[in-house]
Amino acid sequence: MVPRRYTGDTPDPDPKQGAAQPQVAGETGERVHARRRRADTVANRPAISSPVTLPGQVSDTSVRLVSGGNPQIGKADGNAPVQAYLAALPGWKRDAAAWLDAMIMANVPGVRKAVKWNTPFYGIEGNGWFIGAHAYTRFLKVSFFKGTSLVPMPPITSKSDQVRYVHLFEDARPDDAQMASWIRQAAAIPGWIP
Repeated sequence: MVPRRYTGDTPDPDPKQGAAQPQVAGETGERVHARRRRADTVANRPAISSPVTLPGQVSDTSVRLVSGGNPQIGKADGNAPVQAYLAALPGWKRDAAAWLDAMIMANVPGVRKAVKWNTPFYGIEGNGWFIGAHAYTRFLKVSFFKGTSLVPMPPITSKSDQVRYVHLFEDARPDDAQMASWIRQAAAIPGWIP
């Protein structure tokens, strides 16, 4: 069977919704259906939000939580967006991320903070980023961007040659002394520069 090609300017009606869908020139039937499935998934996803307001925003603006409960925060430098990210995390993830933030602040004077790609980053000015954290459904993933240089190496491997991870769970975190050691080591070596 040859896939049907949509070449006209009129949209193809969506059989599920009965509504017209915009056409993309040259799309075959399967590509159209895949695009519709993606659009339908996003459109029907329940809106989850936390009442967090960034500095300079109107107070009724809330932060949307995306996959795994990860807050959707726009790219920005400074402590304010990182604190907005932490405040928007749900439940135990907020406590785990606040613990990590406090560990970093206590062990790296003058640390630079930013949120990029819905992830808080910590670095040293002129030396790159040394750590980031991202929320997933069951854990908070802490990324040491040059983790293979740390002694001992953080336990979880990565597809990237130099990155190593530590997962923070609701009921399990690394030892404070070990985490402080990894943070100090990571801050002392040249970091990742995107």
